[in-house]
Order: sequence, then C-alpha cells, then structure tokens
Amino acid sequence: MPDHSHPISDLRKHRRLEDRRLVVVIILFIVIVGGIAIGLVYGWGLAAAGVVCLIGGAALFGLLWLLLSVVERLLKNQ
Repeated sequence: MPDHSHPISDLRKHRRLEDRRLVVVIILFIVIVGGIAIGLVYGWGLAAAGVVCLIGGAALFGLLWLLLSVVERLLKNQ
C-alpha cells in the first residue's frame, strides 16, 4: 500500500483550501439540517419558506467570509 502521508509544502495554500471547504460544509449544514428541523417541527410546507430564509442567512455568512478573505489578501500584499 502506498504511503500518502507527505509533508505539506505550502501551508498557507492548504489553510485557504481547508477554510473554503469548512465554509461550504457549514453553509450546507445550516441549510440542510435547518430545513429538516423546520420540516419536522412546523411541517414540510413551511420548511420551504424556512429554507429560503436559511439560504439568505447562509449567503450572509458566505459574504462575510468572502469579505474577510479579501481583506486578508489585501493586507498580505502591502
């Protein structure tokens, strides 16, 4: 069996990739689990409206992450 454990050469690039993956997982978790929870508590008809609101909240989270990423890159270039 080949050994895939090699040292990471660019830690900043690796951290950015992991941050991006984590943001995607968080957004999907908010929308999917939140939608299921709303559906179980209030019914599946209202879950559709709830998912729309959750998508809006997840979009705000994504925009905040994007803004902070842009600021971080701008500060690195100075």
